[in-house]
Amino acid sequence: MTDTIDAYYWMQSDWAYFGNPRLKELGKRYGLHVNHKPIDLATVYSRTGGIKLEYRSVERKNYRLLEMKRFRDILGMPINLEPKFWPKTGHLPSWFVIAAEALGADTYDISQAIMTALWVDDVNVEDSGELVRIAEGLGLPGERILAEAKDPRSELAYIRNTNEAIARGVFGAPFYFFRGEAFWGQDRLDLLEQTIKRALEA
Repeated sequence: MTDTIDAYYWMQSDWAYFGNPRLKELGKRYGLHVNHKPIDLATVYSRTGGIKLEYRSVERKNYRLLEMKRFRDILGMPINLEPKFWPKTGHLPSWFVIAAEALGADTYDISQAIMTALWVDDVNVEDSGELVRIAEGLGLPGERILAEAKDPRSELAYIRNTNEAIARGVFGAPFYFFRGEAFWGQDRLDLLEQTIKRALEA
């Protein structure tokens, strides 16, 4: 059986935006396929005791911004600390990614393009037209993907991802798994790589 990395993430996550490029390189470096699994973080929080951003204390909100600035500078990745369009749910972008993958698109490319649009370009990624434009910018059939995204099968896949994540112990995002071992957050990618390297060398 071929080893893979399972990546559960929220489509409007700043931390997934920061982590995805390194996750892609990690998969390439060790010849591992990355299973991209968009999830509904609100549901995860409601079932695991998490606190949505708008309900967190000022101290926690301020520290989050500090960490975002640090990783922006460390990784050299631009980011708007307070994006103009904060998605209400993130459902449609998630269904869109799931539909794109079902049609054979590279899941990393479309996910990162949508997150970059949100976090860098101030695009409303819950707008159907914007999602179509993002996909077409990658040479993908945007309208066809959108039609598939609005099919109930995409929503069901999204729900399955979310339930599966919770069953595996996920309580935040992004969360990565390798051979059943969990790693929470893009700042744990170095630990994930160490684990992969030891396992493959063994």
